Amino acid sequence: MEPTPKLNLLWLQAGSCGGCSMSLLNAQSPHFFDALEAAGIHLLWHPSLSEASGSSAASLIEACAGGTVPLDILCIEGAMMRGPHGSGRFQRCPVSDEPMTMLVRRLAEKARWTVAVGSCAAFGGLLAASGNPAEACGLQFEDDEPGGLLGTDYRSGSGLSVINVAGCPPHPNWMLDTLLAVTLGQTGEREFDALGRPRLFAEHLVHHGCTRNEFYEFKASAEHPSELGCMMENMGCMGTLAHADCNIRLWNGEGSCTRGGFACIACTEPGFEEPGHPFAQTPKIAGIPVGLPTDMPKAWFVALAALSKSATPRRVRENARSYMRVIAPALKKPFRK
Repeated sequence: MEPTPKLNLLWLQAGSCGGCSMSLLNAQSPHFFDALEAAGIHLLWHPSLSEASGSSAASLIEACAGGTVPLDILCIEGAMMRGPHGSGRFQRCPVSDEPMTMLVRRLAEKARWTVAVGSCAAFGGLLAASGNPAEACGLQFEDDEPGGLLGTDYRSGSGLSVINVAGCPPHPNWMLDTLLAVTLGQTGEREFDALGRPRLFAEHLVHHGCTRNEFYEFKASAEHPSELGCMMENMGCMGTLAHADCNIRLWNGEGSCTRGGFACIACTEPGFEEPGHPFAQTPKIAGIPVGLPTDMPKAWFVALAALSKSATPRRVRENARSYMRVIAPALKKPFRK
Protein backbone atom coordinates (compact mmCIF):
# COMPACT_ATOMS: atom_id res chain seq x y z
CA MET A 1 0.00 0.00 0.00
CA GLU A 2 1.47 3.33 -1.10
CA PRO A 3 1.77 6.08 1.54
CA THR A 4 -0.68 8.98 1.28
CA PRO A 5 1.05 11.92 -0.43
CA LYS A 6 1.71 14.90 1.79
CA LEU A 7 -0.07 18.21 1.31
CA ASN A 8 2.20 21.04 0.21
CA LEU A 9 2.01 24.24 2.28
CA LEU A 10 3.43 27.58 1.15
CA TRP A 11 3.57 30.42 3.70
CA LEU A 12 4.09 34.03 2.65
CA GLN A 13 4.29 37.19 4.75
CA ALA A 14 2.68 40.31 3.32
CA GLY A 15 2.16 43.52 5.34
CA SER A 16 3.07 41.84 8.59
CA CYS A 17 5.01 42.25 11.82
CA GLY A 18 5.70 38.51 11.88
CA GLY A 19 3.77 38.10 15.13
CA CYS A 20 1.55 35.33 13.78
CA SER A 21 4.59 33.21 12.93
CA MET A 22 6.06 33.97 16.35
CA SER A 23 2.83 32.81 17.98
CA LEU A 24 2.81 29.65 15.87
CA LEU A 25 6.32 28.76 17.02
CA ASN A 26 5.05 28.88 20.62
CA ALA A 27 2.74 25.93 20.02
CA GLN A 28 3.46 23.40 22.72
CA SER A 29 1.75 20.04 22.34
CA PRO A 30 2.71 19.30 19.66
CA HIS A 31 4.95 22.07 18.40
CA PHE A 32 4.68 23.40 14.85
CA PHE A 33 6.98 21.02 12.98
CA ASP A 34 5.78 17.89 14.78
CA ALA A 35 2.19 18.92 14.12
CA LEU A 36 2.84 19.34 10.38
CA GLU A 37 4.60 15.98 10.23
CA ALA A 38 1.77 14.21 12.05
CA ALA A 39 -0.84 15.85 9.83
CA GLY A 40 0.96 14.88 6.63
CA ILE A 41 1.80 18.44 5.61
CA HIS A 42 5.04 19.36 3.85
CA LEU A 43 6.21 22.94 4.41
CA LEU A 44 7.44 24.04 1.00
CA TRP A 45 8.67 27.43 2.13
CA HIS A 46 8.34 29.99 4.93
CA PRO A 47 10.26 33.28 4.72
CA SER A 48 11.60 33.01 8.27
CA LEU A 49 11.88 29.27 8.79
CA SER A 50 13.14 27.89 5.48
CA GLU A 51 16.75 27.66 4.35
CA ALA A 52 16.00 28.39 0.70
CA SER A 53 16.39 32.03 -0.30
CA GLY A 54 17.04 34.19 -3.33
CA SER A 55 16.72 32.48 -6.71
CA SER A 56 15.97 29.02 -5.26
CA ALA A 57 13.03 30.38 -3.25
CA ALA A 58 11.85 32.43 -6.23
CA SER A 59 11.95 29.34 -8.46
CA LEU A 60 9.91 27.32 -5.96
CA ILE A 61 7.29 30.04 -5.58
CA GLU A 62 7.04 30.47 -9.35
CA ALA A 63 6.67 26.70 -9.76
CA CYS A 64 3.69 26.84 -7.39
CA ALA A 65 2.15 29.77 -9.25
CA GLY A 66 2.71 27.99 -12.56
CA GLY A 67 1.23 24.72 -11.37
CA THR A 68 4.32 22.56 -11.82
CA VAL A 69 4.57 22.10 -8.03
CA PRO A 70 1.18 21.26 -6.46
CA LEU A 71 0.02 23.94 -4.03
CA ASP A 72 -2.40 22.49 -1.53
CA ILE A 73 -2.43 25.08 1.26
CA LEU A 74 -1.55 28.74 0.77
CA CYS A 75 -1.10 30.61 4.07
CA ILE A 76 -0.84 34.39 3.90
CA GLU A 77 0.26 36.34 6.97
CA GLY A 78 -0.22 40.10 6.90
CA ALA A 79 -2.38 42.62 5.07
CA MET A 80 -2.55 43.09 1.32
CA MET A 81 -1.07 46.53 0.59
CA ARG A 82 -2.67 47.66 -2.65
CA GLY A 83 -1.10 51.12 -2.72
CA PRO A 84 -0.05 53.37 -4.20
CA HIS A 85 -3.13 53.86 -6.36
CA GLY A 86 -3.86 50.15 -6.62
CA SER A 87 -0.45 49.27 -8.06
CA GLY A 88 0.68 47.10 -5.13
CA ARG A 89 4.17 48.59 -5.33
CA PHE A 90 4.20 49.41 -1.61
CA GLN A 91 5.29 45.82 -1.08
CA ARG A 92 7.17 43.58 -3.45
CA CYS A 93 7.97 39.93 -2.85
CA PRO A 94 11.55 39.91 -1.50
CA VAL A 95 12.58 36.93 -3.62
CA SER A 96 10.88 37.80 -6.93
CA ASP A 97 10.41 41.61 -6.80
CA GLU A 98 6.82 41.16 -7.98
CA PRO A 99 4.13 43.19 -6.19
CA MET A 100 2.87 40.94 -3.41
CA THR A 101 -0.74 41.55 -4.39
CA MET A 102 -0.12 40.21 -7.90
CA LEU A 103 1.80 37.19 -6.62
CA VAL A 104 -0.90 36.30 -4.07
CA ARG A 105 -3.60 36.49 -6.76
CA ARG A 106 -1.63 34.09 -8.97
CA LEU A 107 -0.95 31.65 -6.15
CA ALA A 108 -4.56 31.77 -4.88
CA GLU A 109 -5.73 30.58 -8.29
CA LYS A 110 -3.71 27.39 -7.83
CA ALA A 111 -4.27 26.71 -4.12
CA ARG A 112 -6.67 24.02 -2.95
CA TRP A 113 -7.16 25.94 0.29
CA THR A 114 -6.29 29.57 1.01
CA VAL A 115 -5.80 30.59 4.65
CA ALA A 116 -5.58 34.16 5.96
CA VAL A 117 -3.40 33.97 9.08
CA GLY A 118 -4.14 36.78 11.54
CA SER A 119 -6.52 39.73 11.47
CA CYS A 120 -4.35 41.70 9.05
CA ALA A 121 -4.62 39.00 6.38
CA ALA A 122 -8.29 38.44 7.21
CA PHE A 123 -9.62 42.00 7.43
CA GLY A 124 -6.79 44.52 6.89
CA GLY A 125 -5.89 44.87 10.56
CA LEU A 126 -3.45 47.43 11.89
CA LEU A 127 -2.19 48.47 8.47
CA ALA A 128 -5.69 49.63 7.57
CA ALA A 129 -5.81 52.15 10.45
CA SER A 130 -5.32 55.93 10.37
CA GLY A 131 -6.97 56.55 7.02
CA ASN A 132 -5.40 53.47 5.46
CA PRO A 133 -2.63 55.17 3.43
CA ALA A 134 -1.30 51.75 2.37
CA GLU A 135 -4.70 50.83 0.88
CA ALA A 136 -4.50 47.69 3.01
CA CYS A 137 -7.17 45.03 3.00
CA GLY A 138 -7.64 41.36 3.79
CA LEU A 139 -7.65 38.52 1.31
CA GLN A 140 -11.44 38.41 1.01
CA PHE A 141 -12.63 41.12 3.40
CA GLU A 142 -11.98 44.82 3.81
CA ASP A 143 -12.84 45.42 7.45
CA ASP A 144 -16.18 43.60 7.71
CA GLU A 145 -17.16 44.15 4.07
CA PRO A 146 -16.75 41.18 1.69
CA GLY A 147 -14.35 41.76 -1.19
CA GLY A 148 -10.76 42.41 -0.24
CA LEU A 149 -7.98 41.52 -2.65
CA LEU A 150 -9.48 38.36 -4.14
CA GLY A 151 -13.11 39.47 -4.35
CA THR A 152 -16.36 38.04 -3.05
CA ASP A 153 -16.59 35.36 -5.75
CA TYR A 154 -13.17 33.84 -5.08
CA ARG A 155 -13.11 30.14 -4.33
CA SER A 156 -10.02 27.99 -3.88
CA GLY A 157 -9.54 24.68 -5.66
CA SER A 158 -11.57 22.95 -2.92
CA GLY A 159 -14.52 25.25 -3.65
CA LEU A 160 -14.10 27.10 -0.35
CA SER A 161 -13.77 30.80 0.42
CA VAL A 162 -10.70 32.10 2.26
CA ILE A 163 -10.37 30.62 5.74
CA ASN A 164 -9.83 33.49 8.18
CA VAL A 165 -7.83 32.49 11.27
CA ALA A 166 -8.26 35.93 12.84
CA GLY A 167 -6.40 37.26 15.88
CA CYS A 168 -3.53 39.61 16.60
CA PRO A 169 -1.86 37.23 16.86
CA PRO A 170 -3.98 34.08 16.62
CA HIS A 171 -3.54 31.38 19.24
CA PRO A 172 -1.05 28.83 17.85
CA ASN A 173 -3.57 26.02 18.19
CA TRP A 174 -6.16 27.92 16.18
CA MET A 175 -3.71 27.75 13.30
CA LEU A 176 -2.65 24.15 13.86
CA ASP A 177 -6.22 22.91 14.37
CA THR A 178 -7.31 24.68 11.19
CA LEU A 179 -4.53 23.00 9.21
CA LEU A 180 -5.49 19.68 10.76
CA ALA A 181 -9.14 20.24 9.79
CA VAL A 182 -7.98 20.78 6.21
CA THR A 183 -6.14 17.47 6.14
CA LEU A 184 -9.15 15.66 7.64
CA GLY A 185 -11.56 17.17 5.14
CA GLN A 186 -13.47 19.06 7.84
CA THR A 187 -13.79 22.25 5.82
CA GLY A 188 -17.44 22.37 4.83
CA GLU A 189 -19.06 25.79 4.83
CA ARG A 190 -20.87 24.99 8.08
CA GLU A 191 -17.49 24.78 9.83
CA PHE A 192 -17.04 28.57 9.47
CA ASP A 193 -18.92 31.64 10.63
CA ALA A 194 -20.16 34.53 8.48
CA LEU A 195 -16.68 36.10 8.52
CA GLY A 196 -14.94 32.92 7.40
CA ARG A 197 -13.51 32.16 10.87
CA PRO A 198 -13.36 28.53 12.02
CA ARG A 199 -16.16 27.84 14.48
CA LEU A 200 -13.71 25.79 16.56
CA PHE A 201 -12.72 29.05 18.25
CA ALA A 202 -15.15 31.66 16.86
CA GLU A 203 -18.27 30.17 18.45
CA HIS A 204 -16.99 31.12 21.90
CA LEU A 205 -16.58 34.49 23.56
CA VAL A 206 -13.47 35.63 25.41
CA HIS A 207 -15.88 36.14 28.33
CA HIS A 208 -16.38 32.38 28.58
CA GLY A 209 -14.04 31.04 31.24
CA CYS A 210 -12.79 34.45 32.33
CA THR A 211 -11.55 34.37 35.94
CA ARG A 212 -13.21 37.76 36.51
CA ASN A 213 -16.72 36.46 35.81
CA GLU A 214 -17.83 36.63 39.45
CA PHE A 215 -16.99 40.33 39.44
CA TYR A 216 -18.83 40.74 36.15
CA GLU A 217 -21.96 39.07 37.53
CA PHE A 218 -22.09 41.51 40.46
CA LYS A 219 -20.90 44.45 38.32
CA ALA A 220 -17.99 44.83 40.74
CA SER A 221 -15.70 46.73 38.42
CA ALA A 222 -12.04 47.63 38.36
CA GLU A 223 -11.28 51.30 37.89
CA HIS A 224 -7.48 51.19 37.66
CA PRO A 225 -4.89 48.82 36.19
CA SER A 226 -3.95 45.81 38.34
CA GLU A 227 -7.30 45.71 40.16
CA LEU A 228 -9.04 42.33 40.13
CA GLY A 229 -12.54 43.48 39.22
CA CYS A 230 -14.34 43.21 35.90
CA MET A 231 -12.80 45.48 33.24
CA MET A 232 -15.89 45.78 31.01
CA GLU A 233 -17.54 48.76 32.74
CA ASN A 234 -14.59 51.13 32.95
CA MET A 235 -11.44 49.77 31.33
CA GLY A 236 -12.46 48.95 27.78
CA CYS A 237 -12.69 45.15 28.01
CA MET A 238 -14.62 43.70 25.07
CA GLY A 239 -14.52 40.08 26.18
CA THR A 240 -18.33 39.87 26.12
CA LEU A 241 -18.28 40.76 22.41
CA ALA A 242 -15.08 39.17 21.07
CA HIS A 243 -15.41 35.79 19.36
CA ALA A 244 -12.53 33.64 20.64
CA ASP A 245 -11.88 30.94 23.21
CA CYS A 246 -8.87 32.65 24.84
CA ASN A 247 -10.03 31.88 28.40
CA ILE A 248 -10.87 28.27 27.57
CA ARG A 249 -7.90 27.43 25.36
CA LEU A 250 -5.25 29.19 27.45
CA TRP A 251 -2.10 30.62 25.92
CA ASN A 252 1.08 28.76 26.85
CA GLY A 253 -1.14 26.51 28.94
CA GLU A 254 -1.98 29.08 31.59
CA GLY A 255 -2.57 32.64 30.40
CA SER A 256 -4.80 35.06 28.52
CA CYS A 257 -5.02 38.83 28.18
CA THR A 258 -7.62 39.19 30.93
CA ARG A 259 -5.79 36.80 33.24
CA GLY A 260 -2.72 38.96 32.81
CA GLY A 261 -4.64 42.08 33.82
CA PHE A 262 -5.19 43.46 30.32
CA ALA A 263 -8.56 44.27 28.81
CA CYS A 264 -9.64 42.26 25.77
CA ILE A 265 -9.43 44.51 22.69
CA ALA A 266 -11.38 42.09 20.46
CA CYS A 267 -8.44 41.44 18.17
CA THR A 268 -10.31 38.67 16.33
CA GLU A 269 -12.93 41.16 15.11
CA PRO A 270 -12.87 43.39 12.00
CA GLY A 271 -11.95 46.98 12.83
CA PHE A 272 -10.44 46.20 16.26
CA GLU A 273 -7.43 48.36 15.40
CA GLU A 274 -9.47 51.58 15.45
CA PRO A 275 -12.34 51.29 17.95
CA GLY A 276 -12.90 55.05 18.14
CA HIS A 277 -11.77 55.32 21.77
CA PRO A 278 -8.67 54.45 23.83
CA PHE A 279 -8.25 50.70 24.18
CA ALA A 280 -8.24 50.89 28.00
CA GLN A 281 -11.30 53.10 28.28
CA THR A 282 -14.98 52.13 28.05
CA PRO A 283 -17.08 54.67 26.12
CA LYS A 284 -20.42 55.40 27.78
CA ILE A 285 -23.63 57.23 27.04
CA ALA A 286 -25.50 58.42 30.13
CA GLY A 287 -23.26 56.16 32.19
CA ILE A 288 -24.14 53.04 30.19
CA PRO A 289 -21.31 51.26 28.33
CA VAL A 290 -21.71 51.48 24.56
CA GLY A 291 -20.37 48.00 23.88
CA LEU A 292 -22.92 45.95 25.80
CA PRO A 293 -22.59 42.16 25.90
CA THR A 294 -23.68 40.44 22.71
CA ASP A 295 -27.43 39.62 22.57
CA MET A 296 -28.23 41.78 25.65
CA PRO A 297 -30.77 44.61 25.24
CA LYS A 298 -29.81 47.88 26.91
CA ALA A 299 -32.84 47.89 29.25
CA TRP A 300 -31.95 44.44 30.54
CA PHE A 301 -28.39 45.49 31.24
CA VAL A 302 -29.47 48.59 33.19
CA ALA A 303 -31.92 46.59 35.30
CA LEU A 304 -29.53 43.71 35.94
CA ALA A 305 -26.60 46.00 36.72
CA ALA A 306 -28.61 47.92 39.33
CA LEU A 307 -29.83 44.72 40.95
CA SER A 308 -26.41 43.07 40.87
CA LYS A 309 -24.63 46.03 42.44
CA SER A 310 -27.16 46.23 45.24
CA ALA A 311 -26.55 42.54 46.03
CA THR A 312 -22.76 42.58 45.79
CA PRO A 313 -21.17 40.81 48.76
CA ARG A 314 -18.55 42.77 50.67
CA ARG A 315 -15.93 40.14 49.72
CA VAL A 316 -16.54 40.66 46.00
CA ARG A 317 -16.75 44.46 46.26
CA GLU A 318 -13.47 44.86 48.14
CA ASN A 319 -11.56 42.24 46.15
CA ALA A 320 -12.61 43.96 42.92
CA ARG A 321 -10.78 47.15 43.88
CA SER A 322 -7.65 45.39 45.12
CA TYR A 323 -4.62 44.05 43.27
CA MET A 324 -4.84 40.78 45.22
CA ARG A 325 -7.52 38.87 47.06
CA VAL A 326 -8.04 40.49 50.45
CA ILE A 327 -11.09 38.58 51.64
CA ALA A 328 -11.42 34.82 51.12
CA PRO A 329 -14.80 33.12 50.62
CA ALA A 330 -16.51 32.45 53.94
CA LEU A 331 -16.53 28.95 55.39
CA LYS A 332 -20.00 27.53 55.13
CA LYS A 333 -21.33 24.02 55.27
CA PRO A 334 -22.65 23.34 51.75
CA PHE A 335 -24.92 20.47 52.72
CA ARG A 336 -27.35 20.18 55.60
CA LYS A 337 -28.39 16.81 57.02
